[in-house]
Amino acid sequence: MKNKIAFITGASRGLGKDMALNLAKEGVTILFTYHSNQNKADEVITEIEALGVKAKAFVYHANNPLSGRELLAEVTAFLQKENGHPNFDFLINNAGTGLNKTIEQTQAIDFDEMFQIHLKSVYFLTQAAIPYINQGGSIVNISSGLTRFSFPGASAYAIMKGGVEVFTRYLAKELGDRKIRSNVVAPGAIATDFGNGANRDNEAKRTIIKNITALGRVGEAEDVGGVVAFLCSEKANWINGQRIEVSGGMLL
Repeated sequence: MKNKIAFITGASRGLGKDMALNLAKEGVTILFTYHSNQNKADEVITEIEALGVKAKAFVYHANNPLSGRELLAEVTAFLQKENGHPNFDFLINNAGTGLNKTIEQTQAIDFDEMFQIHLKSVYFLTQAAIPYINQGGSIVNISSGLTRFSFPGASAYAIMKGGVEVFTRYLAKELGDRKIRSNVVAPGAIATDFGNGANRDNEAKRTIIKNITALGRVGEAEDVGGVVAFLCSEKANWINGQRIEVSGGMLL
C-alpha cells in the first residue's frame, strides 16, 4: 500500500492510533484528527515518522458535524500543496465518545450529542470526502459489538452505531461504480480509555467480559487496527458492504 494516503478521524489514542500505526507499517501516509490533546497527536506523529512514513494531524470537533466540510477543505488544501492533487485513498471514520446511561436516565441533550458525534458527523464528513477519494479506495466505518448484543446503558450510543452500519451499506451501493469499497468494523469490549477506561481498569467488568468471550479475555487496541488495515488493502478487494465484528467471540 505504499504511496497510498489514509485519513482517519480520532487517531491520537486508542483504536484510532493503532489503526494509524498498522497502516503506516504498510507504507501508507497518515492524515488524522484529534479533538484537543496536541501532545498526544504529536506523539503519534513521532511514532509514525519513525516508521519512515509521513503524518499530519488536524483538529476536529465531531460534535459539530457541519465543520466536517471545513476540515476537508483544510485536509485537501494540505494535500494539494504537498502532492499536487487533493485526493486520498482511505477514509476511516473512528472518532467518538461513549455514554453509559439507561433509557430512563438518558436526556435529550445526551441523545443529541450521540447523534451529532456518531451519526450526523460521520454522514456529512463522508459526504464531503467522497469527491476526493480515489477510485478503488476504501471507507471503513467503526461501529460496535453493541449493535448485535445489548447491555443496559448503551442504547443511545448503539442506536447511532446501528445507523452507521446502514449508512455503510448505502455507501457500498452508491460508490460501487467508482470501485470504492465501504465496510464496518465493530469492536467488542476493548481495554482503552474509551468510556472512562472501564474495560481497562474495572476488574469486575473485565471478569464478566472474559467469561462471555470465547477467547477468554478483554480485547486490546492492537486487535482492531490490523483488521482496518486489511480492509484497506488489495487483499480485501472483494469485501464490500460488510460488517466485521472484532470481539473475540462475545456472546456467541
